[in-house]
Amino acid sequence: MTDVASILYGLEAANQPHEAYARLRTECPVAREPGFFPGTTNVFVSRYEDVLWALKHPEVFSSSPGAIDIGQEHPLIPLQVDPPEHAQYRRLLDPEFSPAKMRALEPDVRALTNVLIDTFADRGACDFHADFAEPLPSSLFLRLMGLPQSDLTEFLGWRDDTIRPGGETPEETQAIRDRAGAAITAYFEAALDERAVRPDDGLMSRIAAGEVDGRPLTRAEQLGMCHLLLLAGLDTVTATLDCMVTYLARHPDRRQVVVADPERMAAAVEELLRTETPVVMVPRLVAVDTTIGGVEVKAGDSATIVLGAADTDDAEFPDAGAVDFDRERNRHLAFGAGPHRCLGSHLARLELRVALEEFHRRIPDYRIADDAEIVFTPAIRQALGLPLVW
Repeated sequence: MTDVASILYGLEAANQPHEAYARLRTECPVAREPGFFPGTTNVFVSRYEDVLWALKHPEVFSSSPGAIDIGQEHPLIPLQVDPPEHAQYRRLLDPEFSPAKMRALEPDVRALTNVLIDTFADRGACDFHADFAEPLPSSLFLRLMGLPQSDLTEFLGWRDDTIRPGGETPEETQAIRDRAGAAITAYFEAALDERAVRPDDGLMSRIAAGEVDGRPLTRAEQLGMCHLLLLAGLDTVTATLDCMVTYLARHPDRRQVVVADPERMAAAVEELLRTETPVVMVPRLVAVDTTIGGVEVKAGDSATIVLGAADTDDAEFPDAGAVDFDRERNRHLAFGAGPHRCLGSHLARLELRVALEEFHRRIPDYRIADDAEIVFTPAIRQALGLPLVW
């Protein structure tokens, strides 16, 4: 019997995921096996058709707080609220991340990108992760929220303790997450109190004064929104940039395509989101007994929806293993699907396109340092370091 968890959470799958994805889709497209904690059960879903169905049916595969505990003291809003209540929070937050608002940010994103490149362009080398992929989206997040840039180091520590804690056992891991969650809550409690008295033009102030259904947000709702935005704003775009530039460094022929014609960068971003899906999997909780992919799953089961495996499924994408910047029908699931589709997808696309356009405009010919071994973290594929030379 295939041990899906050991396949998905191993370093081999993080570094070279496509073989693991193919094995899951072939051997156990839907698998139900013991969970990490005694007495629990986890369901893994990996084929595109099944993954899309699960994402579009939150009444079956719920995103409620029971789906994951990462140390948060309040539900992450809107992620951990299912329809119909989910819609009221999206009505509040979606306009903050609309395509029009994101387009207006492009000059600022481009300027910030070049400020970062200025710090290393002339020295002929950088750690792309530490020098560029991490500070770019993190700095932009702090600016959008109206938070001081001096808090970034503390935020990154909380992010890592939440998403990549170093505990030796599940219990130790959870304890690290709980401590980080408590620190995040305390920080945002103070920040919300300050914005209530001295509002500015940042998103934090709009959350502090926000309303849903004609009533003010509760403090728990405000904290849930802030906690989610911190994790999303400081991690996923960083991981995506790491994945994309690692691929382009290893495939100079594909890199030359976007260097020669920067207008193709938007399509390249979409294709690399598909083939290098950074958020490999998302958690859910089975809410009712059901059958998916011919396998019976039970209410109370934890579920892991493997986006990366779905995005490389030949049943949906012809020649799915190939990177094709001219792919005409690219319904990838890197941002999810259904009601819980990524709130910040328009912002992420803007950051990725502009960052890669400017980096390749100024540093078109680079390679991974000869002595470097690129290691990615499981679940969310972020590089531990990405030394480049040119």
